[in-house]
Amino acid sequence: MAGAEGKASDLPTRALSALVMVIVAGAALWAGGGTWALFVAAVATGVYWEWSGLVKGFATGPAQRLGWMAGGFVYIVIAATTLLILRLGQYGVSRTLLIVGIVIAIDVCAYFSGRTFGGPKIAPRLSPKKTWAGLIGGAAGAALVIAAYATWASCYDPLFGHCEFERFGKHLPLALAGGTVAAMIAQAGDFFESWMKRRAGVKDSGKLIPGHGGLFDRVDGLMALNFAVGLVGLVMLGGRVLSGAPLLPGAL
Repeated sequence: MAGAEGKASDLPTRALSALVMVIVAGAALWAGGGTWALFVAAVATGVYWEWSGLVKGFATGPAQRLGWMAGGFVYIVIAATTLLILRLGQYGVSRTLLIVGIVIAIDVCAYFSGRTFGGPKIAPRLSPKKTWAGLIGGAAGAALVIAAYATWASCYDPLFGHCEFERFGKHLPLALAGGTVAAMIAQAGDFFESWMKRRAGVKDSGKLIPGHGGLFDRVDGLMALNFAVGLVGLVMLGGRVLSGAPLLPGAL
């Protein structure tokens, strides 16, 4: 009962913190350019600081600490750079909102699906509340976001081709596949951070955000998804270099 009362009393703080985060992030995204770059750099720096704190909690020696710090630097830089690149061009805002919307849909749908259906846990030792039903719900939510965006973008974003508003269902099969992959990656990012925290013996990655913990706690899934997208982008970029094609597609 005391725990429930504590969570209820913390709700206004959590809501206010969430509202401030949305306003600041939304304003930076809309402004773009240097403002967006500074915002992403600030978040990346904060996450790396929290990463270093977790590593200090479980690294057993200088070599292991150095390896974790180097790996974290690469991981965070690729994820942050992906966010910066997504924002480029006329359709940068919508493309950035797509990947953010996918992660939000995964979190929200996984939460409600898990609470509604329950069932077997995915990794109870790492995250005791995550269920397979939640993962399926998260994948479905991500699929709907992807299909809706593809339908809209086919009329406005040249990267997606011709206008097909009336053919939402056409995008669902591929969107379901993409949503499933996205949900698995986002959940893996969540489990990975939970594993780091468990090894470090802490509940939250930091205390920067009142009622929410640290930055890493809030963007673990988004970072994992951006990292995966960034790796795919690097592979595609390598292919364009080898083929002699322009480095940036004309649609950007």
